[in-house]
Amino acid sequence: MQRSCDIAVIPVEGDLDVTSVPRLYASISYLIDTGCRRIILNLGKAQFIDSAGMALILCSIRAMRKTGGLLSLTNVGDQAYRTLCRIKAVDFAPVSRAGVSKQVPALDPRTEPIWWHVLRCDSCSMSVSRHRVKDLLVQTPLTSDETFDMTLACGEALGNAFDHAKSRLTLVTVCYYPDRVIVQVSDNGCGYQLRANEKPKTPTDMKLERGRGIKLMRMLADEVSISMKSGGKGTAVSLTKMIDNK
Repeated sequence: MQRSCDIAVIPVEGDLDVTSVPRLYASISYLIDTGCRRIILNLGKAQFIDSAGMALILCSIRAMRKTGGLLSLTNVGDQAYRTLCRIKAVDFAPVSRAGVSKQVPALDPRTEPIWWHVLRCDSCSMSVSRHRVKDLLVQTPLTSDETFDMTLACGEALGNAFDHAKSRLTLVTVCYYPDRVIVQVSDNGCGYQLRANEKPKTPTDMKLERGRGIKLMRMLADEVSISMKSGGKGTAVSLTKMIDNK
């Protein structure tokens, strides 16, 4: 299990049935009781979900909602997805299917944002910064779940800037475009960059800069860009969430 702040990723190591449910139930209950507000279940190895597994998923979704949190299911195979559809879990929790990723088209450079705001943040008021970002995101067409995830992703980026980059000046820019919302966190640290889907190559990289939260940010946002700032010194982390205009 991977946990960072109030986010946890739990890999389900096989079918979700009566033999595995008690252990998973204990892990989820512990996380909820200790204040975790975002749980991601990785069902990549779960091909079969029996009635015990169905009950666990529905009860966990309900328990997280009661605390103001969110549980989602990722890397879901075809057979498990059909089961989740039958019990209507897909109507109450975000579900990402295995091998299916949301397409993020390049933003036309001529497109201007509907509005944008820049926030100056410091390490002594991270909670305040997260709330200010959330207050901006709720003014966009993003759903409450999408707003929740983008706020958490922004918090991860801020945490990395303060913890690893030792940045004394960190800016958060929230841009609302007709088809997407982009949150950019920029610092004045030593600078770091990764290509799309690239992982830090060594434990040193993981420890020095952005390793800890990259995987979580990529799960929470539709696209994550990590690059050196085009002007000046530091790193720019851009988090994109597409707007469903249907």
